[in-house]
Amino acid sequence: MNDLDTDWYGPDSATFGDRVAGAREAADMSQAELARRLGIKKATLIGWEDDISEPRANRLSMLAGLLNVSIKWLLTGEGEGPSAPDELTVGDDFAGVLAELREIRAVMRTNAERTARLEKRLRQLVQDHR
Repeated sequence: MNDLDTDWYGPDSATFGDRVAGAREAADMSQAELARRLGIKKATLIGWEDDISEPRANRLSMLAGLLNVSIKWLLTGEGEGPSAPDELTVGDDFAGVLAELREIRAVMRTNAERTARLEKRLRQLVQDHR
């Protein structure tokens, strides 16, 4: 398998966070520099790149402008974005590793949603107890 066989930033290969990190790297910016330009904390940007959170519409628009990509590309991988990585050579086990990463990401997403529901429930219990 080579990079011509893979849509590196498409929805099957990359998440929103992957596309943000890829576009930031293609723009030759550090996380600290991009965060400063967006007027956010570096931890916020790391959360976006790690798919823990997503920016609001105004920051998404600024992000797309600073990275010179379309909002649609950031969200879906379709449209104006950076080129796929150059001269990437991957081993035969690439598909297996990618599948395992997707599985882990799905479990993490499920656990994050479960955690959010429990947090909301706990807040409600605390509020009802007052």
